[in-house]
Amino acid sequence: MDFNIESRNDCTVIQIQSDKLDTHIAPALKSELVLVSGKGEKNIILDLEKCQYCDSSGLSAILVANRLCKNAGGTFVLCGLNEAVERLITISQLDTVLTITESVADAEKMIS
Repeated sequence: MDFNIESRNDCTVIQIQSDKLDTHIAPALKSELVLVSGKGEKNIILDLEKCQYCDSSGLSAILVANRLCKNAGGTFVLCGLNEAVERLITISQLDTVLTITESVADAEKMIS
């Protein structure tokens, strides 16, 4: 499995287990996000700590998560970004749209 999904008190934490969030992983991640959201979860934390690289399909999956949470009246938080992924998000100007924290613990504080 390329990602780990854990339900916590007020949210679902999805941890990417691969070093790349790209065309091989993004479609499965999108499907999983839709399933999690369909079960009524409105707060999702996406942890990219192990992820060294993200491409446009990865960004698309991140935006899907953000939209699903927003539509459900919840919160989407992205955390654990390395320098390369953070730079991509900044260049794409998604840092103005997304909620980003250093760690899962910080993300959970924002949600609770």
